This record gives sequence, C-alpha cells and structure tokens, in this order.
Amino acid sequence: MTFFRQKPFTKMIRYQSSNQLSIEEFQTPFEMNLDKNNRWVKMAGHIPWDQLASVYHKSLDAEQGRPAVDARVVIGAIIIKHKLNLSDEECVEQIKENAYMQYFIGNKAHDAEQPFASSLFVFMRERLGLESFESFSSIIIEKSDQQQKKHCKKRSR
Repeated sequence: MTFFRQKPFTKMIRYQSSNQLSIEEFQTPFEMNLDKNNRWVKMAGHIPWDQLASVYHKSLDAEQGRPAVDARVVIGAIIIKHKLNLSDEECVEQIKENAYMQYFIGNKAHDAEQPFASSLFVFMRERLGLESFESFSSIIIEKSDQQQKKHCKKRSR
C-alpha cells in the first residue's frame, strides 16, 4: 500500500526526486569534498522527500500561476528554519552561506547567490495551511522514529 498516489507532474510543478547525487559528487568552489558525516548530509538521507513533496504538491495549482519553487528546496528550507529557529531572512542567508545546507535542500553544487526570496516562507505558511503542516509533521515524526529504532538496533549488536 502506498502512502501517497503518484501523479504525473505538470510543467508548473518542479520537483527533483530524492535520488540526489552522492555527497562526493557535490561541487564546491573550495576544491574539497563535503564531509559525509555532517549532520545535514546524514539528515538528508533520512527525510522522506518524496512523501513530503506529495503533500506540498497538493497545495499547488498545476495549471495556473508561476512555476513553483522546487519542492525539495521548500521542504528543506522549512526544516532548516524550524530546526535552527531562524527568522525567514536569516534562514535564506544561512542557506546561501552554507554548502551543507545547500546539499540538504537538493542543490547539485554550491551557489553563492540567494537561493530564494525570504517571502517564500510567508507564501508557504499561507498556502500550505494547517492540514498540510500536520501531514508534514506526521511523516517526519514517523520517519524519525523508524530511523531511531534502526539506529538503536545497530548499537545494541
């Protein structure tokens, strides 16, 4: 049984699958590879991106409006903002400055430009509404519990 029914994406909805490139392939301007043990890298592997993208896409109109910001970017930015308790503006700046956070939101390479306008958060709060935020929370909590149980089993061996 699938949690969400997959719908074909239209041209107005952008999304890159969670099958992101490996951490070693992420390009930085610093001539170095990112550390695969970084907390953002580890967390990126545990987030159910496709499930969360399905919830996000329910709030969008596939036929009208401007093309949406990629679901991975929006979801990742919301997670970063709430995990670090940042203002909208500070969250955008942190992502702009941090290659690990850029990897977390699905970028393929470090980009020194602002990833999106801070007003995206206002738009998403209005657009998603309570039901979608509850769905996000449920999925994240469920996945987190699964990962914690898995980690505990590995440690007890």
